[in-house]
Amino acid sequence: MRVSIRFYDTRQAQVRDFTPLVPGQVGLYYCGATVQGMPHVGHIRSAIAFDLLTRWLEYRGFRVTVVRNVTDIDDKILEKSAASFADGFVPEPAYRAEEPWFALAYRFEQEFARAYETLGVRRPTYEPRATGHIGEMHELIAELIERGHAYPALDDSGDVYFDVRSWEAYGSLTHQRIDDMQAAPDADPRGKRDPRDFALWKGHKGTDPETASWASPWGRGRPGWHLECSAMAGKYLGNAFDIHGGGLDLRFPHHENELAQSTAAGQDFANFWMHNGMVTFEGEKMSKSVGNTVSPEEMLEAAGPRVVRYFLGQAHYRSQLDYSPTSLTEAGAAVERVDTFLRNAQRMLGADAVVGRVPDAFAAAMDDDLNVPQALAALHETVRAGNTALAAGDRDAVAAAYAQAAAATAVLGLDDAGNDAGGDPGSTAALDVLVRAQLEARAAARAARDWGTADAIRDTLAAAGIVVEDSADGARWSLGG
Repeated sequence: MRVSIRFYDTRQAQVRDFTPLVPGQVGLYYCGATVQGMPHVGHIRSAIAFDLLTRWLEYRGFRVTVVRNVTDIDDKILEKSAASFADGFVPEPAYRAEEPWFALAYRFEQEFARAYETLGVRRPTYEPRATGHIGEMHELIAELIERGHAYPALDDSGDVYFDVRSWEAYGSLTHQRIDDMQAAPDADPRGKRDPRDFALWKGHKGTDPETASWASPWGRGRPGWHLECSAMAGKYLGNAFDIHGGGLDLRFPHHENELAQSTAAGQDFANFWMHNGMVTFEGEKMSKSVGNTVSPEEMLEAAGPRVVRYFLGQAHYRSQLDYSPTSLTEAGAAVERVDTFLRNAQRMLGADAVVGRVPDAFAAAMDDDLNVPQALAALHETVRAGNTALAAGDRDAVAAAYAQAAAATAVLGLDDAGNDAGGDPGSTAALDVLVRAQLEARAAARAARDWGTADAIRDTLAAAGIVVEDSADGARWSLGG
């Protein structure tokens, strides 16, 4: 049976049918971080959104090649490093005195890797660094110059610019006219034909460390921000690939410029452009100056990794995700409802608790532009039906609900997030053995009418955050909120 999958394409501004360029295979590139500091919640939301996309495409039978870049050379990285060498430098907690730019970038790259792993974002097929692809960037610049779409700076800066007016399709991704666009702030405009021309190559400046420059036909320098993604997408996914993704804030100028320089060089580039929405704090844009930011680290201090992943992935990927002080509590309650059913079903079914296929309504929602909210509604409806079957002792219905719910949690990546007891099957099994031993001792005490011992066991479990529920089939346990 042919499966119909549809995604919203930013360039065409509509939801359209997704058909991979190569049957059975999908090439996905999404923008990773500029590793100038600790990961923020927007970075992680984007990674989770495209991890969900990857998991769903794989569930539907596609072999997905995922490329996520690391921008490890950039103005902001150099600025942070330079500041660390300044007299009177007082480092913020995340920064160190006299730290070379490449050490700073690598250290924060590892912080991103830890955050991704903790929250169940699987490693991409390739994770190239900008500094490892200078040769490919030189080739792309040379091709653009030869085709008349790029030129060396009009001054002696050593910069090379893309000529936006030479490419009629410039602005097609964000549906803008060139004359309505803001000037590109990435280099001194004195070297440009048009203020909107953007830098492909930045000539070396005396204020920058020598290690932050590479030899090129246009003089020593370093790549422009936009160039790196075009070069790496082309190297790892070829002339044409299926999906290019990233945060909504990257549409302009970053993705607009990627599209222009790649297509002007003769590539077909991305067939679909997908962008995830931003994260806000009680309806307001997060800002350090306002003091309403919340980091992934702070979220993980307040809740387990599976709860944080559930929260960051629960909204439709294109919509705004709003955080409030109660958000993680609500997400935790939702996760616990699912986990409690899965544990209770495992106890009833034993070896017959097997993972099956996701509910039909879940699949239909995910096929329809990755509609996670509706998919979650289908999951929770399955859990409600499973709990009803548990209460009725309907083993077959419990098995069916378990198979579907377990499949859904796997697709959502909840099984891979973190090492808390809820997320690690080994820890869950060990905890279940320990708690069941206590419940058996409590049952024996109750049978002997030793109510003091029975109550003491229940109180001990409650102090550990374990809720005991007595039923006709015996006691069941769950983790409290």
